[in-house]
Amino acid sequence: MKLLMHEVLQKISNAKTKAQKVKLLEEYNTPALRAILIANFDESVISMLPEGEVPYKKNDAPEDTEHTKLDHEYRKLYLFFKGGANISQTRRETLFIQLLEGLHQGEAEVLCLVKDRKIGKRWKITRQCVEQAFPSIQWGNRS
Repeated sequence: MKLLMHEVLQKISNAKTKAQKVKLLEEYNTPALRAILIANFDESVISMLPEGEVPYKKNDAPEDTEHTKLDHEYRKLYLFFKGGANISQTRRETLFIQLLEGLHQGEAEVLCLVKDRKIGKRWKITRQCVEQAFPSIQWGNRS
């Protein structure tokens, strides 16, 4: 069974050394993981959502049942960052809440942390580890 995004991040965070973290990042390399890490660590990616708590109803469905996965839903992230879609702020926030409510609550937490650039506060993952694991990522000039 494929791990959900929060499980991958936890596994990477639990690694003891930077080399182990880099190896795990490479092992679990997906477009969704890279998009999440870029949105969190690239200073040129600017969230168009208000900071802080998001008023959404957590999806209580058991894992692998009635929820969507970030592996598929990451394609909608452009809607929530500067330079993405030209939609009203109300529509943007509504779409974000709908996205969160469809995801497993662990993955919804990942997106809430990314929105405020706080993945590093929840999981022990640094930009340096990401840069070492994915040297092809071009940082900056995204918004």
